[in-house]
Amino acid sequence: MQKINEHLKKIEQIINDPQPRRIDGSWQVGIDLGTADIVLMVVDEQGEPLAAFMEWAEVVRDGVVVDYIGAVDIVKRLVQQAEAKLNIEIKEAVTSFPPGTEPRISQNVVENAGLKVKTMIDEPSSVVHLLNIDHGAVVDIGGGTTGLSLAENGKIIYTADEPTGGRHVTLTIAGNQRISFEEAEKMKRAAQTNGLMAVVEPVFQKMAEIIKNHLEKFSVKDVYLSGGTFCFPGIVDVFKQELPHLNWILPAQPLFLTPLAIASYQKKRA
Repeated sequence: MQKINEHLKKIEQIINDPQPRRIDGSWQVGIDLGTADIVLMVVDEQGEPLAAFMEWAEVVRDGVVVDYIGAVDIVKRLVQQAEAKLNIEIKEAVTSFPPGTEPRISQNVVENAGLKVKTMIDEPSSVVHLLNIDHGAVVDIGGGTTGLSLAENGKIIYTADEPTGGRHVTLTIAGNQRISFEEAEKMKRAAQTNGLMAVVEPVFQKMAEIIKNHLEKFSVKDVYLSGGTFCFPGIVDVFKQELPHLNWILPAQPLFLTPLAIASYQKKRA
C-alpha cells in the first residue's frame, strides 16, 4: 500500500499540470468515466504516474451516459492535453465500467473519441488487482451510489450497489446552507467542512448501514475505500463508529485510486 500511496500523492501534485515532460520507455493510458468526473491517466511500465488530467462533469450517471457528446468531447480534450504534455500520440486506452452496467457504454465513448479500447475491466476488479487484495472488500462511493464488492482469492465474488452517494451529500449541504447545488459541491470539494459534519453525518451513517447489510453474510475484515466522497474529513470515523470490527483502509487520495487502478491494470496483469 505504501507504493500505491506514493503514486496517489504524485497524482495529486501533477493533476491537470500541462508542463511538458520527457518520458522514456513504454506507457499506458487509462480512462475513468465517473459520475462526477472524467479522468485520463498515463502511467509507465512500473505504474508510476506520468500525467493525469481531470474534468468535473455530470455526463455519466451510474454507468449510463446522459450526455454522450459531452462525454466524448471531454475525453478528446483530456487526450489532447496528455499528448501535448508528454509529446506522445495516444491511440488506445484501458477503460472500465461499474458492476452491473453495460460495458459497451464506456467503450462507445472511448472509441468515438478516436481511441481503440485496449482492455475493459470492471472498476472493483481493477482495484483488487492494483492492491493485490486476496480476501477483503472494496467500497467505492460514487456520485450516485455506494458500491461494495467482495474479493475472494483475488477475484470479485459479490457486488452490490445502492443509491446514496456523493450527490446526496451535496444535496444535504445545499439544503442546510440554502445554497445552490453547484455552490454546495464546491464547498464539499474544497473540504470547507467546518460545522458540516453534523449536517451530513446521517448520509454517511446511511452509507455505513448499506455496507453493514451486505457484509453481514460474509466473513471479512479488511475494507478498502475508493471514491472522492472519502476525501471528506471525518467520514471514516463515522464508518468506524458504525462498524468498529472492520479494518478501514483509506488510501492517500481516494479520488484517484480507481483511475490509477484502471491505468495500471494491463501492466499489473502482465
